[in-house]
Amino acid sequence: MASNNRPLSPHLDVYRLPLTAIISISHRITGVGLSAGTLLLACWLIAAATGVESYDKINAFLGSWFGMVLLFLWSFAFFFHLSNGLRHLFWDTGRGLDKADVEKSAKAVIISAAALTVLTWFIALVGGAS
Repeated sequence: MASNNRPLSPHLDVYRLPLTAIISISHRITGVGLSAGTLLLACWLIAAATGVESYDKINAFLGSWFGMVLLFLWSFAFFFHLSNGLRHLFWDTGRGLDKADVEKSAKAVIISAAALTVLTWFIALVGGAS
């Protein structure tokens, strides 16, 4: 076998993905997460229709630390997907497409998703206690 002295292409971890690429990939991941969360919601609704025992079991799961983490992540995925969808809707008007605006709107998506998630959980936990 002959030795090949051609240079190797750098591996993907050599490159730093731009924020817009990370947001785009995250949008797809949150879409999958929302689908999985919707299945969990369907299970909850089916349990509610089935009877008290089934409903109590799924409520116990959703009330556990693991269930709360799943619900928190699902709510973040919802707000992230919503915020990024609104961003794309704004882009459909032909505005906000230059590089500086795209970077600003990417940061706005992250901030708004985090803020809406925290606000929702704050209202749910504090409002539910009273």
